[in-house]
Amino acid sequence: MSERIILRTGESLVAGGPPFTAAEPEVVIGELDGPVGTALATLTGDQTKGHTKVFAILNTDIQVRPVTLCVSKVTVKDNRYTNILMGTVQAAIANGVLDAVRAGDIPKEKCNDLGIICSVWLNPGVATADNLDHKALFDIHRKAMAQAIAKAMACEPSIDWLLENQENITHKYYQMGLDGKI
Repeated sequence: MSERIILRTGESLVAGGPPFTAAEPEVVIGELDGPVGTALATLTGDQTKGHTKVFAILNTDIQVRPVTLCVSKVTVKDNRYTNILMGTVQAAIANGVLDAVRAGDIPKEKCNDLGIICSVWLNPGVATADNLDHKALFDIHRKAMAQAIAKAMACEPSIDWLLENQENITHKYYQMGLDGKI
């Protein structure tokens, strides 16, 4: 693939596992010499208490390619939450990136030219959960990351699909509001 990838977006929700393991990453992917690279560099240098940004790594000293910046959607206030986010989930995201490369969603020859920003949602309940299933948490976040990248790179859902299905889809929490559950 020789075409430039200026900015692609994607998201994925993977749920249905043990308590507190659902994942819903949102990704922005693009060339490092474009707006995504500028945003990635800016975010890396603009650390904010409770919303630390970190590179996706397989383990300390092993950063993945394309460079991927993890940004927490939840304010981090607890050491256990931090360790789970910056451990199990960070490694899952890194593996999801490599899975996307292996699947061909991200062209291997573009891995040093692209950057990914991933907004990470981790249920705050992990901080107090007894018997948190780290394997399930890892697998779910890995799968969600790979799916979000695949959707971003394929520009899915397409506008045609969205227009065709718009009236058939109701946001889960909107429906809960309509049903008086929130």
